[in-house]
Formats: sequence, C-alpha cells, structure tokens
Amino acid sequence: MPESLDDLAADLAAGRTDPVQLVERALERARESDAVFITLMEEEALAEAHAARRRWAEGRSLSRHDGIPIAWKDLFDIAGTRTSAGSRTRDDAAPATVDAPVVAATRRLGFIPIGKTNLSEFAFSGLGANPHFGTPTADLPGSEPRMPGGSSCGSAVAVQRGIVPAAIGTDTAGSVRVPATFTGCVGYKASQARYDMAGVFPLARSLDSLGPLAGSIADCATMDAAMRGLPWRPLPLPLTPAPFVVDESILDDPAVTAPVRSHFEEVLARLSRHAPIRRQRIEAWYRAREAIATLGWLGAFEARQLHLDTLNGPKRTLVDARVLSRLDGAARISGEAAAELVSIRAQEMHRLRTELGGATLILPTVKHLPPLLAPLEADSARFAEVNVATLALTMIASFLDMPSVALPTGFTAEGLPLSTQLCTVSGQDDQALAQANWLEQLLRT
Repeated sequence: MPESLDDLAADLAAGRTDPVQLVERALERARESDAVFITLMEEEALAEAHAARRRWAEGRSLSRHDGIPIAWKDLFDIAGTRTSAGSRTRDDAAPATVDAPVVAATRRLGFIPIGKTNLSEFAFSGLGANPHFGTPTADLPGSEPRMPGGSSCGSAVAVQRGIVPAAIGTDTAGSVRVPATFTGCVGYKASQARYDMAGVFPLARSLDSLGPLAGSIADCATMDAAMRGLPWRPLPLPLTPAPFVVDESILDDPAVTAPVRSHFEEVLARLSRHAPIRRQRIEAWYRAREAIATLGWLGAFEARQLHLDTLNGPKRTLVDARVLSRLDGAARISGEAAAELVSIRAQEMHRLRTELGGATLILPTVKHLPPLLAPLEADSARFAEVNVATLALTMIASFLDMPSVALPTGFTAEGLPLSTQLCTVSGQDDQALAQANWLEQLLRT
C-alpha cells in the first residue's frame, strides 16, 4: 500500500519530498506494472509536478496536497486524452477538450493526474478482466494471479501496488467496492447526487455513482472533499457511533463462503463490545433483491440502450465476448419492466429510510474470496456465474442508492484480503464515512 495522503502532505510541508520526486516515483512504478494504466500522462504530469515544486518553494501551494499524484479510471474526461471506457470500439474517439468537473476540482487543489487506469470493458463486469488492454493483478500471496475485481480494477491495483495513494473509480453495481475487496483497499461508493457526473462516460445513468479507492478511510474522505471542491479538514471520529444493523438472514445464504462468514462473525463479535448492534430483517433489501431477480437488472437494460449502435453495427466484433453476452442478454428486459424497476426502487428507498432509522447496515462486501484468474478466463460460462455471485451484495446497495464503504477488515490464513461493507441511506454519506472511520480505528487497536 502507498503512503497516506496525510503523510505525504506532511512530507511536502516539511520539505522531505517534493512533487517532482513523487510524480517520478509514481510514473516509474506505473511503467513497471502491467495492464494497470491505459494512458500514462508522463509529460503533462511532470510539467505539473515542476509547477507544484515552484509553488511550494515560493510559499504559494494550492493546498497541503499540492503535487500529490493520483489516478483516474478511464471513464473520466481529462483534457488532451481519449476516454477509452476500456474498449477498442473507442479507439477513434476524439480526445477530451476539458476535464470532467470532478477532475478539475482536484486539480485546483494541486492533485496531479498521472494517467487513466484500466477497467472492465464499458465498466460492465465485477471481475475486472479486460482482453484488450490486459488484466491488472494485485500483489497477493501465492503464485497464481487472482481476479482484481471490477470494473475499477486498474484504480484498485494502482493503489494496492503503491503507484498512487488514491485513485478514482465509478460504481454502478459494485465497481469500486468489489476491486477494493479483492485487493485489500478501502473503497467508497457515494450517493449518486454526491458529485457532478458531467464528463464521466456512463454505464447506466440511473445507477452510476463515483468514489475513491485508497489505503484508509481518511484518504477516501480527503478525495471525497477534493472531488466536490471543498477544502481539506480532518475526518471527525465519533465518540459514540450510530447503531449498526445486522440482517442475519443475509448470512444464511449458502453462497456466503465459510471464510467470509466466519470472518464477518469475528468482526461483529469485536464490534458488539463497543457499539450498539440491532439484529433486524431489512425488508427493503429483500424486496429489491426480488425485483431484480424477477424483472432483471436495471443497469443492464440501460447499458444495452446506451450501446445499441455498437451492438448493431460493425464494431460489434471488437467487444469482449463476455461483455457482449451480457449486453445481448439484457434484450430480455422490457421497457415496461425497466419502468417498474424504477418505481420499485423509489418505494424501497423510502422504506429503507424508515427501517434503518439512522442506523448503518453492516454486512460482508462480497460473498467469496478473490477467485483465481486463469480458470475464469478459460471458461466463459463459469466467468458469468462467478460475476453474478461477486456482485450480489453490492448490487442491491446500488439499487437502493446506499452510500457504501468497503473496508478491509482482515486476511485469511493464506493472506487473502477480507472486507466488510457499511451502508447508509441515500444522502447520508458523511455518516457512512464516519462509521467506517470509527470501525477502522477500532480494528487497529
């Protein structure tokens, strides 16, 4: 994992490092890491680093983070770069002429984008494989590489391998939280209305959201403020956390594997000694799950509508067959079913607010450990099956627009990462971050 943003800020202020050193180191590590980046902005990043070095020398830094390198998933427009969406169908796309507003906001504070990270094609997979640009892998124990999680695979691996201290992803059904889980990072998926979504290549506009990946909750909160153009302030640690809610029937699912279940129970046991826990069935969760199972995934319907021209045109053959299969399968979802899903979503979001009553839902992030890469790349049917299982818990939280944090909370005996998900109701992002920060500190003691 990289140094924290706070440590880097302290080093910059004390003159122990400077932006040029930070950016040069990040670029060197990026060049040594296969398939993590689709575009490296070496010349531009170094020019910005030299400008930041001059500002520090002249006592006019843009912020305490002026000159720190970060990375962006290749769905965000950055002026002068092509937004690939992880797809060869966009090889002829014109370079962006302006930064996406969230990119521009961080640049005004001096954060330096060093490049655009790899992703599942069109952001339409929870496993992170990409046959066009390669599949990045985390540095995990064992000789066989594992799936990095998707779709923000490159952003997660860029953090896990210490290339950058923070990277930004998107999340429509789990695309920040799953790669955070499979790489041992922190991933924060915001409420949809949290950020300006302009200049971000969409997957499903009704469900798309953004969020950072980093080594800590504090660093995610720092990036959250920067993306909204807000000044940095320390993330407050609540003296008494809000109540937590556990829905035990979620754990009764036989698809929740033994290592995940036993670890989560250990987290609950530790938590129960320090915070109130309410055990309650969350009806909104099950009604949402039933709607998705019966009517289909709203995100798939919207993704297919977005890419119809590609599906029906000469570029169809350029699309990853696994992504193509999912897009073709979405043809079974009718417009009437999609409209019903939108209506159900609004109803269940309202119900959820009443059911949680200000509490934070806590559950595993993913039902299983990061799967081995080679067997899934060799078997498309198995790939599809594991992809659905991987997104099962994050998808429902997305359907209900729950701001959610994937918090690394331990490792298996073999050293594979385990993660716990904390979710609040739409708009209660600050509570989600505060609760996750409190739990992170508890588990470190």
